[in-house]
Parts: sequence; C-alpha cells; structure tokens
Amino acid sequence: MLNLKSLDLKKVKIETLVIPVCEDKDIHGDRIISSLIKEVEKLKEFKGEKDDEIIFYNLPEIKAERVMFLGLGKLEKLDLETLRSFAGKTIKKCIKKNLSEVLIAVPSAKKIKIEASSALEALLEGACLGNHIFDKYKKEKKQKALKEIDFLVTPATAKKFSKLPSGIATVCEGTILAREWVSTPSNDKRPEQFTKSIVTLAEKENLKVSVLDEKELKQKKFGAMLAVAAGSQSKPSLIVLEHNPEGAKKTIALIGKGVTFDSGGINLKPAASLDEMKMDMSGAAAVAATLITIAKLKSKVKVIGIIPVVENMPSGNAARPGDIVKSYDGKTVEIGNTDAEGRLILIDAISYCIEKYKPRILIDMATLTGACVVALGEKIAGTFSFDDKLNESIILSGKKTHERCWNLPLPEDYKELLKSDFADIKNISSSRWGGAITAALFLSEFVKDTMWAHIDIAGPAYLKKGNAYCPAGGTGFGVRLLCDVIEKLGR
Repeated sequence: MLNLKSLDLKKVKIETLVIPVCEDKDIHGDRIISSLIKEVEKLKEFKGEKDDEIIFYNLPEIKAERVMFLGLGKLEKLDLETLRSFAGKTIKKCIKKNLSEVLIAVPSAKKIKIEASSALEALLEGACLGNHIFDKYKKEKKQKALKEIDFLVTPATAKKFSKLPSGIATVCEGTILAREWVSTPSNDKRPEQFTKSIVTLAEKENLKVSVLDEKELKQKKFGAMLAVAAGSQSKPSLIVLEHNPEGAKKTIALIGKGVTFDSGGINLKPAASLDEMKMDMSGAAAVAATLITIAKLKSKVKVIGIIPVVENMPSGNAARPGDIVKSYDGKTVEIGNTDAEGRLILIDAISYCIEKYKPRILIDMATLTGACVVALGEKIAGTFSFDDKLNESIILSGKKTHERCWNLPLPEDYKELLKSDFADIKNISSSRWGGAITAALFLSEFVKDTMWAHIDIAGPAYLKKGNAYCPAGGTGFGVRLLCDVIEKLGR
C-alpha cells in the first residue's frame, strides 16, 4: 500500500498527483513540479497558505488525471507534524472523492531543512494513519480506504529508503489495531471477548501467550484485581504476551490497563461521561498492539506484555467503598472509591510481573485519572518516573511521534495523602488536588527497585472529533511511542 516511487511524470499515467506548496518558497527539487507550482501561483485564489486547495484536471505537461495543490503555510513553521497532518488530510480528501490511489510529491529535504528520513517517516505515518475508516457498525459503507499510496521521490531516495515504508506501515497497522479495539463498544468486548481477540492475534505472530483465568487469579491471590471484577458477570483475566528473541540481553515489561467498561462501580460515574467508558482499556490495547507490532518487526529486545482485563460494574457482589483487600504484593488496600479501579488492577499486574520476570525496565500505560486531563488537556499524556533517563527517553519518543508526553513530579510528601487508618494504603488521596500525582505514587509503592515509568493517557487516548489523521474514537495513542521507546532502550 505504501511505496516510494521515482517516476517520469510526462510518461506514466497517474490518477491523482498531490503537490504540497509553501506560501513563501518553492520546496521541491523536481523541475516539472516546480513549473506546475509557478503556474498555480499565478491564480489569486491559491497562495499556498495553510489548507489552501486547488485542483487541475488533465494538465498537458504531465499524464495525471488530476493535480491537487495543497497549502502548507510558511516554511519557517514547517515541521514533522505539519508534514504528518498534510499527508493525513491528503488521504482523507482523496477518500471523500472516492479515489483509489494517490501519488504525493515529497518536498526536497534540503529546501525544507528537515532530515530526509524524518520527513519521509512523518509523511508515511500521516498517510497510513489517515487511510483508516472505522465503519464496522454501519450498514451503508459510504467510503473506502485507498488501495495504493505512493510518494514521488528521487531514484537515490527510493533506493536508500526502500525498506522504510513496510516498517512504518507495520507500526501504523498496530496503531490502527489499537484504535479499533478502543472504538469497539463494550457489549462486543467484554473481558472474555477482548481477551480472546488479543490472544488470537498474538498467537498469529508467534508470541508466547498465557492467560490466567478467574480460578487461577484466586489461587494466586490477585486480591486487588478480583475486587474490581467482582461486580461484573464477566470474568476477569490476566493476559501475558512474551516476545523472546534469541540472545536478548534486556527485558522490558509493558503493563496496560484493560477495563473494558468502567461504570465507576458503586461510586457510579456521572451519566454524561459513561458512554465513552468503553475506552478505559486503551492502555491494554496499546500494549497488546505494541507486542504484536514488535513481533512483526522482529525486534531483538525481549518484551513482556502484562494485561489485566476486567469490567467495573455495580451489583450486589461489587466491592464497596470502605472495603479492604489484600493485593498480590501482600499489602492491604482500603478502597476509598470504587472508581479508582485502574490502579488496583495495575498493582497486582506490576507485582506479578516483577516477581516472575524481573524486568530491567517496566512501563505501565493507563487511562488512569481525569486529573491528568485537567492538568495537561486532551492531547498530552503525563509521565511519571523516579529515573530521569527513562523519563527523558519517553518524552523524546513522544516528540518524534507527536504522541506527546509531559513529565510530572512524584513528591515524597504527597504519599501522606494515601495513608489509611485501617490498611497499609488507601487507593485515593485524602485531598481533591493532584489526583494524577497521587495515583502514580500509589502505583510506585508496588514497583520495588525496578526502573519504572507510568504513562497516564486519559487525555489523548480518545477523540470526540477526528483530526488530520485519526477519525473520532480511539486514537491508538502509545503504540508508536512504545515502539520507539523500546527501540531506543533496547540498544
């Protein structure tokens, strides 16, 4: 689907050629492309400003049915996310026009002053991610994804980066897989169904898969996780995915929160937010999709994925505020609020992971707190770690992929807010402020000496309205981020 091509525009027939244009400078090295831009700039209605658009049909200079010129704005504001968004918008425009293929002219790296590999990665990502339509539940399928997306480059570039499109496509397919899991309604992804879906796809990629069912969870005393699951008729499970390449020296563990629907339990959520609580397994989706992706990429890093899967429902069997449960670690936890359930399933998964696999690095990802959304908004995840280098790696990968992360503190004195009069620790703070921090500090009590980071994705995991390269619904946030982090940390 994604290809780098070097073509003679005067000889090869093309359905659609798309040319990005800056308003203040020619950014192309191809003589024919530059001459076409000079002609279109003579028109008053096209200046190359951001989102400017004009289409020509059957131009005599080249063999293209249509040539679409799209404005990028000023050169000084051009960055990787501009290119990524441009590519995504381009694909969406082509889909709306019922086109089946497109050729996108790639700007000259020298002229836009962006490294060629980085520019190509951003364009390929935006195009692949933008070519996604989630219409599984619609009777009438009005739109179709493009069959082929090509990028016009020089022969030297096509040869040098020939393997790049397949790698980018694999990672983006993982992102789309996570998106679709998140967007699937909760009635079609109860814990048993979600577990089966993950296991089926993981086994296809030859990942080592094991599942602890409710009986085994009780035998192994996953008390915190079982307390969350108690109110639902659906049975909990703990999925373990292992990517074990020969000769791997480092083990990285990923843990993803998998609450397939979060009603809040006895502390029922307000009605206004309930319809989006199908997305409370976004961390699990990202971790499962990442494991599947790195298996496809044949990563040389050993990676363990631990995914606790539950449904949080109110019933006569549900955990109550004030209940005290014993975690897998042995610490007792007073449940101050049943809607602070994600941290309960995560601590049991963290303790089990550390005991069994002894990872060098452990990263958990979860839609954990509304407080993080209040702090950072809906587009940026919060990261927490006692290790500055690990935090920096995550933040740098976030900049590269535009799955942005911001470092938040773990102050020692805030632990006082989690003290319980009756148990070893309480699952919520005694203060209404700093909820994202105290949630992370709660998790930190179970990581022991392991190098650990927590990523709170409550904001960017789900979109109410689509953007340039993602439709409304699950974003798949975290897959590209984690793949990049694993690549860095595994060196």
